Amino acid sequence: MIRLEGVTKEFDGGVIALSDINLELREGEVVVLKGVSGSGKSTILALIAGLSKPTQGRVIVDGKEVSKLPDHFCATFRRENVGIIFQRYNLIPDLSVSDNILLPLYPANMPKEILLERLEKELKAYHIEDKKDAVVKNLSGGQQQRVAIARANVNNPKIILADEPTANLDEKLSREFIEILKELKSQKRTIIVATHDPLFFELDFVDRFITIAHGKIVDDNT
Repeated sequence: MIRLEGVTKEFDGGVIALSDINLELREGEVVVLKGVSGSGKSTILALIAGLSKPTQGRVIVDGKEVSKLPDHFCATFRRENVGIIFQRYNLIPDLSVSDNILLPLYPANMPKEILLERLEKELKAYHIEDKKDAVVKNLSGGQQQRVAIARANVNNPKIILADEPTANLDEKLSREFIEILKELKSQKRTIIVATHDPLFFELDFVDRFITIAHGKIVDDNT
């Protein structure tokens, strides 16, 4: 479903983030990308999402060469296929919970009744029904994380990308997040988590652990 073929990513100043990465991820897998900060994990997620382009090589998602899509079509691709859970949530602090969750759907001009149906489903799934009108900046970190997960899932994406999702959570909230991932797997989502949190490294529902170091794959435990 997802293939990276000979992918190299070089940033300004000659910094090599990834070097000749070849990787294939199957539909419905839960994959954990392991590695220290700066190893290249987040860059892989950005390339899969079409948020960044490789310097060399190809990124193919569901038969579509994302690495060659113009920016406008990348945005459409993400809206239709990908949900992203960011390390720092990337919520809009002065908007309500409801507006933050529905943000990915607004460009699609969906009928209001469908928007409300999707919203109610996500609010219920992540136990934040009572916060739907709350301003995001007034929520706790754990509540903001649930809003971020709801936003990532509201478009029914095939792929969920999570970038250091527990970096700002304590152990209890981290374990709650892991249970949410387990539920998302049961929904046949393809899930890729970039993390150095050891809580993820012994999970029985993870299909593969891939270790990244200095922009290269050094271990793929399938």
